[in-house]
Amino acid sequence: MPEGPEIRQAADRVEAAVAHRKIEAIEFAFGHLQPFERRLCGRLVTRVDTRGKAMLTHFDNGWTIYSHNQLYGRWYTCARGRIPQTNRQLRLALHNDRHSAYLYSASDIEVVKTKRLDEHPFLARLGPDVLSENPSVEDIVQRLQSRSFCRRQLGALLLDQGFVAGLGNYLRAEILTLARLHPLRRPTDCTTEQIDKLARLIIKITRRSYRTRGITNPPSLVARLKAKGLKKREQYRFNTYGRAGKACHYCGTNIELNMSGGRKMYFCPGCQPSS
Repeated sequence: MPEGPEIRQAADRVEAAVAHRKIEAIEFAFGHLQPFERRLCGRLVTRVDTRGKAMLTHFDNGWTIYSHNQLYGRWYTCARGRIPQTNRQLRLALHNDRHSAYLYSASDIEVVKTKRLDEHPFLARLGPDVLSENPSVEDIVQRLQSRSFCRRQLGALLLDQGFVAGLGNYLRAEILTLARLHPLRRPTDCTTEQIDKLARLIIKITRRSYRTRGITNPPSLVARLKAKGLKKREQYRFNTYGRAGKACHYCGTNIELNMSGGRKMYFCPGCQPSS
């Protein structure tokens, strides 16, 4: 599933393609949404936001299209008149006089009054979004120390969208490795310094991934890996995620993989001791 940085990047592309110009045509694949085509056609897209893994396309008449890509959804943008080459099922299309934005394969699409977005069942449960709401380190520290979250294992907590919105498997693995915290540790087991470092890394690594289109390793490490001949993106993108059995770039210990709640959980036993 795309994580927060990938959804924010998709939102940037959609906004660049269709915002601030009149929507000349709109198509919903789902019958219950088709009555909104007349209501939104001829209106301006004012902005495209994200909250966690959801995208919000706002119109100037007080309506918003809520969409969630889930596992298979994907946005494409292109010049008006062109159609993406894909075998996916079209769910939503927005067209202005120059560009089009197409959403394929997603099934979670709604049209909601903008002023009532905070009441939406999914959005209402979300924690702060590092990319769209600018929480401070202190905000994240308070959440880690709160009664709601302090006794949760970090491996599960970092996937809970009610804790911080937009985190997923790869961000969890890279954040916890750099924080040097085992996934089974709990915030209540950590020192004040460890909590502060974890909060900073949650913000830093998520924003780095957004800026670099998914590269979580620090620039110094990326440069060192490239100098060693690792030129392909997948060779220097991550330290931990997807690298089971390979040596950690920091300590040389082989990365391990466990299953937790049906999800793959990668960690480095050298950098992330269990106690």
